[in-house]
Amino acid sequence: MNTQAIQGAHLVGSVNLPDAESVFRTVSTHLGDRMRRIPDGEVGERFYWIQFQTKRFDTMTGLSRIPVEPFYIRGVFDGRPFVIDDGVSADDLVFPSLGYADAALESYATFDRMRAAGEIAEGTRFQVSLPTPAAIVGAFVVAEHRAAFEPAYERALFGELQRIVDGIPHDSLAIQWDTAVEFALLESANIRSHHAIVPWFDDVLGGVVERAVRQAAAVPSDVEVGYHLCYGDVEEAHFVQPTDAGHLADVVSGVLAAAPRPISWFHLPVPIERDDDAFFAPLAAFDVPEETELYLGLLHHEDGVEGAERRIAAATAVQPRFGVATECGFGRGPSERTTELLDLHAATTQAW
Repeated sequence: MNTQAIQGAHLVGSVNLPDAESVFRTVSTHLGDRMRRIPDGEVGERFYWIQFQTKRFDTMTGLSRIPVEPFYIRGVFDGRPFVIDDGVSADDLVFPSLGYADAALESYATFDRMRAAGEIAEGTRFQVSLPTPAAIVGAFVVAEHRAAFEPAYERALFGELQRIVDGIPHDSLAIQWDTAVEFALLESANIRSHHAIVPWFDDVLGGVVERAVRQAAAVPSDVEVGYHLCYGDVEEAHFVQPTDAGHLADVVSGVLAAAPRPISWFHLPVPIERDDDAFFAPLAAFDVPEETELYLGLLHHEDGVEGAERRIAAATAVQPRFGVATECGFGRGPSERTTELLDLHAATTQAW
């Protein structure tokens, strides 16, 4: 393994520990010299990524669940999608607090206290992971109302972002855009099940890149911004296995070409069975700028260091500079696996 190439580790967001303080302390203990930024583990109501947003929508006037028998995700979240009520314009929807700013401000207070006490390395930033509006729209809104709902939700989410950047010092903050449903749209022709999400905009790649660039532009230039590109994680499985890294490379290339500001990092998933040249070949299509970190999600608990080394060897043939990560967050995996995964990050990378 070319250890010189493997510098730094990245945590996507979710970590199965009881609270933010536990996440900050455990990550710092196991990976403190590998991390440029640390998330709060998406603890509490955020444990199942975006599902908690539906409980916010249930309080809104003008939105309703479709009238079918309720079914529940993890026994907690009502899975019925939403419609905009007849006679209601999406522009008139009034969103409550979405919860992201409240959680970020609360967790940052803990982060700041622990960093001041030396429990978190000086210079480490607090990472806030936000879903893209397309994730919410694609997951929770009926197909015919997605185009109208998306800009309304985007305004509400950007309002949450504004509260975050107003409340946390910019030199301590990093914003990550979790970009997952977009790859379901790009792969929609290959998803042959009722889970397929039909795109609600033409030129899917162009639309995905345009949205990502808008999200980067919404973050102040002195706040780090990055992207977690994701093929989904439903009970530790992708919605479809990528044939290769082609769609991932297309999005990275498009964002790098069009973003009005530097991008601090990209995180890309690597399936466990892919240690072949064909998977990684599309990553040769872009050069990573000096100010941008690339993290490959090639760590898997099933095959540990040995499997990671095989995937690293294949990846270094096309991208000589990158750090490591898991494919997605690991907050929904067994809690006893958490420190094992953190140690796997440490075993396969060098300190900054």
